[in-house]
Amino acid sequence: MAGQVVDSLFLGALEGLTEFIPVSSTGHLLLASHFLGFDSSGKTFEVLIQLGAILAVMGAYAARLIQMVRGLGRDPKEMRFLVSVLIAFLPAAAVGFLAHDFIKAVLFESPRLIATTLIVGGVVLLVVDRLPLTPSHHQSDGLPFRVALGVGLAQCLALIPGVSRSGATIVGGLLLGADRRTAAEFSFFLSMPTMLAAFALDVWKSRHSLDAAMAGDIAIGFVTAFVVAIIVVRWFLAYITRHGLWLFGWWRLIVGGLAWAALWAGY
Repeated sequence: MAGQVVDSLFLGALEGLTEFIPVSSTGHLLLASHFLGFDSSGKTFEVLIQLGAILAVMGAYAARLIQMVRGLGRDPKEMRFLVSVLIAFLPAAAVGFLAHDFIKAVLFESPRLIATTLIVGGVVLLVVDRLPLTPSHHQSDGLPFRVALGVGLAQCLALIPGVSRSGATIVGGLLLGADRRTAAEFSFFLSMPTMLAAFALDVWKSRHSLDAAMAGDIAIGFVTAFVVAIIVVRWFLAYITRHGLWLFGWWRLIVGGLAWAALWAGY
C-alpha cells in the first residue's frame, strides 16, 4: 500500500514536471510505469492525472482567460485569438478521435517506440535550437491563421507517445516564425482544449474499466501533478526565452538512451 502511494506521488510529480516542457510527459509516464510495474487498466491513471496539469495551466492563465471570455463578441482581437487556437486544435482532435483505440492499444504499449521517439525528438530540439531563425511573430494572440494551422498540424505528431505535445507545437511555432516566448505561450493555450478533449475522450472510452479501487491513487497523482505543474508553467516561459531548447534536447537523449539500455538489459 505504501509503495503504491509512493508510486502515485512520483508519477504525479513526473506528470506535473514534464507536461509543459518539450520532453513528453506521456513518454515519461509510460516508461516510468513500465519500469515500476505500475499497471492501470487502459493506462487510465496516466491519463486522468493529466487533469491536474490542465487545471494548473488554466490557473496560471486565469486572468488572461477571463479577459478573453469578456472580450468575446466585443473585441475582434480576442475573437481572432480564440479562432486561431481552435484552428490549431482541430487537426489533432480529429486524428486523435479516429485513431484513439490504436494509439492506446498499440503505441502506448511499446516502450521501445517511446525510447526511440524520445531520442529522435532530442536530436530535433538540438538541431532547431541551432538554426539561425529570424522571428516575425512576437505575440501569441497575433499569430496568422496559417501559422496556427501549421502548429496544429505539428501537434498531430504528438499523438505518438514520446514525441511531446509541447515539443511539437513549440518547434512548429519556431519554424513558422514565432519567437521562443510566443511559441511556448501559444503552446500553453493550445494545451487547454487539446488536453481537455483528450481527457474527456479517454474517460468516455475507459468508462467500463474505471476502477474505484484506484480512486485514491488517482487523487494523489492528480494533486501532485497540479502543484508541480503550477511551478513549472511559471518557470518555463522565462527559461526558454533566455536559454532555448538545448537542455530539453539533452534531457530527451539521456532518458531515451537509459530507457533503451534498461530494455536491452531485460527490464
